[in-house]
Amino acid sequence: MTSADGPHRTLPRASTAIAAFSTVVEWYDFTLYLYFATVLARVFHGGGGGSLAATLAGFGLSYLMRPLGAVVFGQLGDRRGRRPAMLISMALMTAAMLATALLPTHAQIGPAAGALLFLLRCVMAFSVGGEYTGVVAYLLEGARPERRGFVTSFASAASEVGGLLAVGVSALTVAMLPAVELDAWGWRIPFLVGAALAGGVLLARATMEESPEFLRQKAVGTVPDRPLRHVVRHHRAGIARSFAISALGSITYYVGITYVPVFLTSAGGIGEQQALMLSTLAAVAVIATTPLTGAFSDRAGRRPVLIALAIAAALLPIGAFAVMAGGSPPLIIAGAMALACLGGGVSAVGAVATAEQFPGEGRLTGLALGATAATAVFGGFTPWLAQILIERTGSAAAPGAMIAVVALAVLPVRLGLPDRRREARGASG
Repeated sequence: MTSADGPHRTLPRASTAIAAFSTVVEWYDFTLYLYFATVLARVFHGGGGGSLAATLAGFGLSYLMRPLGAVVFGQLGDRRGRRPAMLISMALMTAAMLATALLPTHAQIGPAAGALLFLLRCVMAFSVGGEYTGVVAYLLEGARPERRGFVTSFASAASEVGGLLAVGVSALTVAMLPAVELDAWGWRIPFLVGAALAGGVLLARATMEESPEFLRQKAVGTVPDRPLRHVVRHHRAGIARSFAISALGSITYYVGITYVPVFLTSAGGIGEQQALMLSTLAAVAVIATTPLTGAFSDRAGRRPVLIALAIAAALLPIGAFAVMAGGSPPLIIAGAMALACLGGGVSAVGAVATAEQFPGEGRLTGLALGATAATAVFGGFTPWLAQILIERTGSAAAPGAMIAVVALAVLPVRLGLPDRRREARGASG
């Protein structure tokens, strides 16, 4: 690798903490849509037959904007710096979240309400496309080489803190308001909370220092003028590897974690409030699992951990979804916790492993073409597809089978991965 593996300057803790915390806000705003999907289906699509599928399809379609946002913000970050790219993405998210909270409903303007919601979801997907890859690169580049797995895993852990906030605020809102008031105005509360959080973090993010890796590139004159062309020409293998790594991370997160509340209310026979409360417990499990897995990958290497997690993803999810559909509270909890720990582990090591597939020059653009493209394919559409498969096959295990298929498909790529962790440790010594 030709990035910052020589004499290495780390970021101040304040800049690292702000970067990680801002991911909390971005993912609160973005995943709130899934946790509130059944409510939004009534509010924006009238609550009739197919309204939930339409809501989930809108989430999936909006994901097509995520790779575009990643490429746009990636090139900005690779040419002008990680800091300005992250500032602009947060500003865009703040504006879109506030606009969502102020939208008219289906009862007020009819089907146009669903269309407006979809357009704002596209703006948010565009913003998040550049946000997560920017934070992953920023944390990796500011960490000591021997601690990159641990430090970079906080991008994933903080994302789940955002998910925890989203499910917590959603559950509290649902619990405190009657259904009529929830559909009339209460649904706006979680989105207003998100807009306020994003605005506050935008101000804090303005104090962050620039990535030492980007400063190194400026000092030696290696900042690429055309990052997209540079990455496509020199790092096609890295793009393919990061796509494979992120594919499993995306489907385990979006089907194994964020789709679970919808699954439990539609197939598991429990109410919205109970499903959201269970998701809160699952989020705590993810937060605990993620830094432990990241730290373990610093010691054991990325490749062995990635391989073990792929095997677990091929074996575990089918049974977990099957037992959750049975309606037994202990089995529902056990299945959700198992899926949460699996998803947290995959995301933790996936974050650092994808970023290490590229040198600092063009890293954000490479992540956009590889990791973010995989998230668009295996993330946004998968909750909708899982719901459709259950409805058409009658099998509650269908979502688990989706995860297993992807795990088996990417396992050969993981078996052949170079271990960038060992390269980094050797260069730092």
